Amino acid sequence: MSRTSEGSDVLVVGGGIIGLVTAWRAAQRGLRTAVVDPEPGGGAAQVAAGMLAAVTELHYGETEQTLLGLNVESARRYPAFAAELSEATGLDLGYRACGTLAVALDSDDRAHLRELHALQHKSGLDSEWLSGRECRRLEPMLAPSVRGGLRVDGDHQIDPRRLATALVAACELAGVRFHRQWAERLTVAREGARGVVLADGTGLDADQVVLAGGSLSGRLAGVPDDVLPPVRPVKGQVLRLTVPKVYAPFLSRTVRAVVRGGNLYLVPRVNGELVVGATSEELGWDTTVTAGGVYELLRDAHELVPGITELPLTETRAGLRPCSPDNAPILGPTALPGLLLATGHYRNGVLLTPVTGDSMAHVLATGALPEVARPFTPRRFDAVPAPVSVEQSV
Repeated sequence: MSRTSEGSDVLVVGGGIIGLVTAWRAAQRGLRTAVVDPEPGGGAAQVAAGMLAAVTELHYGETEQTLLGLNVESARRYPAFAAELSEATGLDLGYRACGTLAVALDSDDRAHLRELHALQHKSGLDSEWLSGRECRRLEPMLAPSVRGGLRVDGDHQIDPRRLATALVAACELAGVRFHRQWAERLTVAREGARGVVLADGTGLDADQVVLAGGSLSGRLAGVPDDVLPPVRPVKGQVLRLTVPKVYAPFLSRTVRAVVRGGNLYLVPRVNGELVVGATSEELGWDTTVTAGGVYELLRDAHELVPGITELPLTETRAGLRPCSPDNAPILGPTALPGLLLATGHYRNGVLLTPVTGDSMAHVLATGALPEVARPFTPRRFDAVPAPVSVEQSV
């Protein structure tokens, strides 16, 4: 094994948007930073729709309520984050403050949306209930069967592919070094993480290692079992269609619905692209695009927006979301000194990009997680100790 002549303060394993934003923010803090990834900017960002949906992604449950605060805070930071990144790189991120419309197609879906509306208001979130006619007035392409909906002007969108490209450029401008190879294993010495060994046998030294490999984060060799991130892949199939100018504007905002019990979204881009997704499949590492997945998405999208079958189908993709046991991200130091995690973002990776970058840079520079990220420490999955009896505690 050979060694590089120069080490890093921070070595980020994984060049998706989470790894890239961590590296960019760390470099801005003056830390010598490197990224290990064979294709920086690839990964789940190439499949994601880019919905910044802190409000319409709200779900029931205590963990989701905790996650809500992180989602809302990241959404609040997004306009300034996008403006800073665009100014630094000169690149358009496809950021649109266009809002979201969540609609119901039958009485059961309408009742569910009513409950969600009440939960949103209870949580201090802004959303407006609309009748079916009001929904169709906003989006004339919607089916006549739409029974009602929620208008959420605060849920925006961004193009994840453009975001990833801009983050690679920002990292390069900030002096981040890229090692375009796979990381083969973690180097552990003196009871701490000390770097990685690349696929070609080259060893990279670092004071701190951030494991930000998305759904692959739990597969890096050399990571002790007790700190291995508990993430699993959840498959999602996504379609991309093109809206010819004769049909424009097809949709003016993101439209979401629950059709046959499955979540469906349609995200229109300013360049005429329409993203339709997404399936949610527990199939391990399979990334095959299936006829059934494409059929189900087109069938449900046609029920929501009948005119969609007239559009050219230009791309079908499948990707893997990194999912943690509680569906929330895993951020910060592990029990192994020098090893930190930034993974497990599941369906909120794009939304959580700004707050993740800020939080990881802060802990890398200071050793402490900021308050907003503390509920998401990797230590929350540590084995819970047995309760102490009264006699033992005296």
